[in-house]
Amino acid sequence: MAETRDEYDVLRQTYTVLMLHFIEGMKQSDIAKHLNLSTSKVNRLIASGQKAGMVKITIESPFQRLMEVEKALLQKFRLAHAVVTPTLSGNPDTTLQQAGRAAANHLLEIVKNGDVIAITGGRAVSAVVDHVAPEHGYRIRVVPLTGGVQGNYYTDVNHLAMQFAEKLGGAVSLIHAPLFAETQAQRDVLLDMASIRDVFDIARRATVAVVGVGAVEASGSGYYDSIPDPDAQGFAAREVAGEFIAHLIRADGTLADVPLNSRVVALSPKDIAACPRVIGVASGPQKIGPLRAALAGNYLHSLVVDEATAQGLLDSERS
Repeated sequence: MAETRDEYDVLRQTYTVLMLHFIEGMKQSDIAKHLNLSTSKVNRLIASGQKAGMVKITIESPFQRLMEVEKALLQKFRLAHAVVTPTLSGNPDTTLQQAGRAAANHLLEIVKNGDVIAITGGRAVSAVVDHVAPEHGYRIRVVPLTGGVQGNYYTDVNHLAMQFAEKLGGAVSLIHAPLFAETQAQRDVLLDMASIRDVFDIARRATVAVVGVGAVEASGSGYYDSIPDPDAQGFAAREVAGEFIAHLIRADGTLADVPLNSRVVALSPKDIAACPRVIGVASGPQKIGPLRAALAGNYLHSLVVDEATAQGLLDSERS
């Protein structure tokens, strides 16, 4: 009977210590003084209580659902990193800005002195640049992956590269060439010019890349708007799923058989494959197909998307 009583006393004491530590937030040293016990005794009671299953910790978080989607993306697409942000119904611009902020934060977690950061143009990368706010400068270089698009100043790759470099306190290289040449021969001449070739050589050595993906539908696609009218016809018939680094790609990530690809002034998707960290940023239902294609091509290591886009991406893989 005495043994049973002793066990009861120990159990009651353990419960008291656990309540004071985990519920009241008291330090072990303060609990020891409060109960006239040694600190080592308090430590042993906490350990035995945990081992006996008396402690169950539950964390309720508004981010729990988003983190579950992130985990699903990591498992499904074998990504190194995934960030999912809230989707704001009826407000696609703010939703994109949230994804851009998350991508900017992710970039600042990994950037280091000596990095070469290669970027594409477009609204998604613009949203990233808008939210880059480092605590200190970095000895880095920012470089475009493509030529520029006339008339789209705020989302043009050279403008974004300059802003990016300025915010990070680094240097910038620019490409003074159009995104699309008029002919393949003209494209070849441009790529052979030292001023352009040297910049692309730097881009091939990028340690980090921040890229968007382009939809090929006429509605809501910045990439589509940049395509010359005669080239914007018949994408569906040619099995074009989306755009990656200005190249049109199929659903499996391979280059589509379209004349426009032979006139693109840009690094090829296979060139960027050597980059150890390619961060893809996207938002919106029109990006699901292009994202699937880029992921199928193993072009992305990290993905930052809003929840609805992420869920649509996962659902499309199940169908």
